[in-house]
Amino acid sequence: MSQQGERPAAHEDDWWRRLYDETAADTGSTDAADSLDDRFDSASDAVGPSGQGEPGRDDGDGGTGAAVPDPRTPPAPPVQARAPWEPPAEAGRAPWEPPRGAAQPRAFAAPSNPEPPPVDEPPPVPPPGHDRPGIVDGPPPVPVSPPVPVSPPVPAPAEHVPPLPRRPVAERAESPEEPAPGGATGSGAGATPGGPDPVAPGPTSRPGVMYVGDRPPTYDAEPTALPATTPQELDGLVADTVLDGARYGTYTLRAASVRGDSARFRGEPRRDALLTVRFGAADNALVLVAVASGARAAEGAHLAAADACRWIGGAVGRSHARLAEDIRAGRRADLKSGLQRLTDRSYGRLRARAAELGLEPHEYTAGLRCLLLSADPDCRTRVFFGVGGGGLFRLRDGVWRDLEPDVPAPGAVTGEPVVGFGSASPESGPHGDRLTMDLGITTPPSPYIESSPPPPAEPFRFRASVARPGDTLLLCSTGLAEPLRGERALADELAERWTPPEPPGLAAFLADTQLRVKGYADDRTSVGVWEA
Repeated sequence: MSQQGERPAAHEDDWWRRLYDETAADTGSTDAADSLDDRFDSASDAVGPSGQGEPGRDDGDGGTGAAVPDPRTPPAPPVQARAPWEPPAEAGRAPWEPPRGAAQPRAFAAPSNPEPPPVDEPPPVPPPGHDRPGIVDGPPPVPVSPPVPVSPPVPAPAEHVPPLPRRPVAERAESPEEPAPGGATGSGAGATPGGPDPVAPGPTSRPGVMYVGDRPPTYDAEPTALPATTPQELDGLVADTVLDGARYGTYTLRAASVRGDSARFRGEPRRDALLTVRFGAADNALVLVAVASGARAAEGAHLAAADACRWIGGAVGRSHARLAEDIRAGRRADLKSGLQRLTDRSYGRLRARAAELGLEPHEYTAGLRCLLLSADPDCRTRVFFGVGGGGLFRLRDGVWRDLEPDVPAPGAVTGEPVVGFGSASPESGPHGDRLTMDLGITTPPSPYIESSPPPPAEPFRFRASVARPGDTLLLCSTGLAEPLRGERALADELAERWTPPEPPGLAAFLADTQLRVKGYADDRTSVGVWEA
């Protein structure tokens, strides 16, 4: 077959027989190349450079004339007409049909706005006459011109972008545009969808009042000097501030003791002592809060106050079961007599300690004020007792009331005189039935009768009252009781802060206790009880 396609009259294999016929005589040498490779190249040129036979030629495959691929060139893979972001088509499924089987999990998040393919690079389309694999009964392909190869764009060198300057924390917190943690903005907007639930706003912040009155106090508000001590006095050191609290039954307890401004300036120890302790468990528990204030001019006043709190605490602890029962039963007479005996014994130990130290009784003493609170939710009886100065107040409906028990004036006589107390014996005197002579003989103490210790210099104070829901009971030392009685602005400020139904936290209660007033620089100890 010639290059023009006509079919020769002779058999097409005659040239091969004439070329390799062994009976034909050799034509002799020639100048043309006649090697096996040359002949193969000649045959290849006759067939064609593409490796395909001419149309209608029978190459031993039944005369179909199908194209034979070149063994040296691998066949190109079939091209599918789909965009890069489309999933590969499944065999036997139309594009509009859902995929078969369970969907596979994705290992990455889908882009929110997928970019379309570039305009100058249309998706590849197979040439005409080739079926698209994996598509059945699909529309016939539209013949288009082959795409012009475009060299991939060369990425531009990355430009260094300096980081944004960070603003201070205070500026970022005040900016309304920046979102706060949890998806809320600085202006108080709610959380974004999918974020945590918005946190309810806390209570209103307390006013930034550091002192009340016309002028600020003389001393600084913070400590400036520490008390001087020796290695032998380390056990008697007293901290500048003590803070405690608890919640039992229907009440919440807050207690704080702070060194005064003058003591902080001069480097003196805190003379006030505070003890908060619980005896027993469950509803039978009894809470004792003791506040003691040492004498101002005494050198060991802070040690005497600590001893008074410790000894009254031990006495109450040994009798807490009986005391808790009397409080729940409302036996006021039994409570008063029993607590007075415990207080007298504690002051008797103070006097004995003063004798050991070689001091006068008034040089080693302290004022003592205590509260007894039952842990039983059904018991709202609050018992106060003590000796010495201080204050007991109640805040109800925003109004303070002074609950300090009345004490008779010195020398006042109440009640009828009895024999041996306030009246003379009928057998005594020059006209009496019995005359005695003082011979100066010391009478030895009786081994069978123990004389009771002398009563303290201050009278015993006792009060038992029933609390109402919403009441606030305040027990304090002289350092806070005096400004409460003498400065109306302090009483109004504390009433405003402590009137809300929720009691203050420990830090807030400490800040309220330290509300300063000019002219009052002593130690402050306060105990607040908020009734639910």
